[in-house]
Amino acid sequence: MKLLDTKNQLTEKQKHMDRVAAVDNAVVLNIQLRKGEEIAEHDADSEVFIIVRKGRVRFTVEGETVELTPDNVLHMDPREKHSLHAIEESDLIVIQAKP
Repeated sequence: MKLLDTKNQLTEKQKHMDRVAAVDNAVVLNIQLRKGEEIAEHDADSEVFIIVRKGRVRFTVEGETVELTPDNVLHMDPREKHSLHAIEESDLIVIQAKP
């Protein structure tokens, strides 16, 4: 068992992204954004799951926009182009599943 720390980093700096763990079949990232911060369009070479722990984030995936909250989870296929905008101060967990 491992307990992985993802404490709030936004008191010390703006936009924060950090690798929390990497195992044989997945990488887990923590992204923290202040209200209004964005991450430009990009893609990943693996399936991705986005879990919002706090806040609201607007994702645009292949031209379609969805709002993520702690009440839902976003799944994206490999190579789907996406960008995001923090509607509120937000804390996300990103799981990249390796093929």
